[in-house]
Amino acid sequence: MTQQQPAPAPTGWIRMTVQGSVMTSNMISPKVRLNGYPVASHYGENVFPVPPGAWHIDVECIWVRTYGRAALDVDVVEGQTVDTFYAPPYHQFSGGRLGLERQKRAGPGIFVAILAVALAVIVIGIVASLL
Repeated sequence: MTQQQPAPAPTGWIRMTVQGSVMTSNMISPKVRLNGYPVASHYGENVFPVPPGAWHIDVECIWVRTYGRAALDVDVVEGQTVDTFYAPPYHQFSGGRLGLERQKRAGPGIFVAILAVALAVIVIGIVASLL
């Protein structure tokens, strides 16, 4: 008599693309939670097998503090792959963006302003040292 193997649980997938890299965003990969449970993630494409149903996705970045929070609710049907995209912000004072299509990164204006102020301080220091 042969034993029957239990049927595999129905599966769907959430494919999350974390935009950016350790060179353009943060050296620490964003933290991802599915329905409150942490899952391993990295920059680029991440594929998470999940049971069909409603899923709540939370993503955040951590450096000196937690920033770039974003959330999205998706419904996964058996055999379906739901594509999601997360874009971390340019700096710690903006939220991240999470959606069903490629996202633009938040905060380029403040990022440019911060760089401009830093450059101005350097130029003023150089000019003052020459006088």
